[in-house]
Amino acid sequence: MIKIATRLLLIASLVLPFAACKKQEAAPTNAAEAALVAPAKDDDAAWRTYLQEVVSRNMGNITNSPFLYYLPPEADPEFQPKYERSLEQAKASISRGIVGGNMLAFGSSASARMADLVIASFEGVPADTMKGVRVLFIGDAADGERVKAAVTPAGVDYVFVEAK
Repeated sequence: MIKIATRLLLIASLVLPFAACKKQEAAPTNAAEAALVAPAKDDDAAWRTYLQEVVSRNMGNITNSPFLYYLPPEADPEFQPKYERSLEQAKASISRGIVGGNMLAFGSSASARMADLVIASFEGVPADTMKGVRVLFIGDAADGERVKAAVTPAGVDYVFVEAK
């Protein structure tokens, strides 16, 4: 009787983890299929959550934690100082060099200003020095094209997600 109980417990301990894995694998697929909708322009907290979800869905084969650059809504009274600090941080990181296997993600409801930040950050980056680096821009379509023109010469894998 004890042998049977022991065997049943052993079998259960081996089967349950596999069953749990199957359920976990199914969940991300369903979440990935759900369409993301950009929040209202002035909803700072919702934008942060939205951007995190967009970044996680666009990691691809990137395994390192992404460098995420975010600007608050332009209605924020501290917008300009926050813009300047983010620009300084992005320029410093990019000038030090980003190696392949990393992601730079840029997003904001202030799409035009974020595009300006990306373009300024990539000024002077030598051609083809950022191969294997993914640059994700989340914003308006017109700004996405401006960003693409600025970052493509560096050799990055450019991904654009329209915030709509």
